[in-house]
Amino acid sequence: MTIEHIAIWTQDLEKMRSFYLNFFDLKSNEKYHNPQKQFSSYFLSFENGARIELMHRPDVSEFIEAKGTKLGLTHFAISVGSKEKVNAITELVRKNGFNVIGEARTTGDGYYESVIADPEGNWIEITE
Repeated sequence: MTIEHIAIWTQDLEKMRSFYLNFFDLKSNEKYHNPQKQFSSYFLSFENGARIELMHRPDVSEFIEAKGTKLGLTHFAISVGSKEKVNAITELVRKNGFNVIGEARTTGDGYYESVIADPEGNWIEITE
């Protein structure tokens, strides 16, 4: 298993992208935009494959407050290698009394994932 990416909510998506690209050896994908949710993001990739996801919504402050999260680091993802493992680990987490925040599904940007919370409420995406 490996850490796949970290995600950071930001007020100024382009400024944050420029910062990371200017100071670190990263490559950026094209901007992803979901007009229905007014959500935009970039994935910034390290040479070894690890990535940072920068995320923005115009109402980010209200959105994250309603979800009980904050600006800055919002989750990290662990790639487990298959859809079957995503499903199995999600169920194991549930059976052991921990919270499943988001059920396993394919997201709009193509991930097969579930979202769980660790004992202190930090969100972890379990990805294929």
